[in-house]
Amino acid sequence: MDYGSKYVNQAVEAFAQLPGIGRKSALRFVLHMLKWPKDQALHFSDSFGQLVENIKYCKTCKNLSDSEHCSICTNPSRSDAHICVVADIRDVLAIENTQAFRGKYHVLGGLISPMDGIGPHDLSLDALFKRIQEGKIEEITLALSGSMEGDTTNYYIYNKLKDYKLNVTTIARGIAVGDELEYADEITLGKSITNRLPYADTLKS
Repeated sequence: MDYGSKYVNQAVEAFAQLPGIGRKSALRFVLHMLKWPKDQALHFSDSFGQLVENIKYCKTCKNLSDSEHCSICTNPSRSDAHICVVADIRDVLAIENTQAFRGKYHVLGGLISPMDGIGPHDLSLDALFKRIQEGKIEEITLALSGSMEGDTTNYYIYNKLKDYKLNVTTIARGIAVGDELEYADEITLGKSITNRLPYADTLKS
């Protein structure tokens, strides 16, 4: 659709690339921004340029960071002995909001999904196993969604860790089967972390 200006067209096309944003919503955003003072609009634009240029992924856990290592990994009050394995950076944010976990994280960057062509080597599993081999970790908590992909990834990790002297736990199923962690309320998610259970017990049910 031609909005009468190539600049408006470009801006609408840019916003419409965002998930869940259609062209009508994109046009509404653009028209709203045109009402902003020039310095506000330029600051908005510059913030995304800064994001692309400067954001990093933590070398240890793969979380978002402004430096080589994220603020959680460098926090001396967080336990090095307990690692919470999550699929996505949004899951880190969801669990942090509960204030129920004081260990550190490992972000896989997705879940094993053969249907989508995603295998173990497409995730940051090698980095996780390398951390475990260093010998400082005592407990691994698998905080993945209760979907088929989440269960497949849980089982893959559990099998890889059977020869290590680790306590492998999973979050309690206060989270409904198929639910994503980022959509769970903080109380339910916090209790599921606190009341985690041995992963091996879930294989018996």
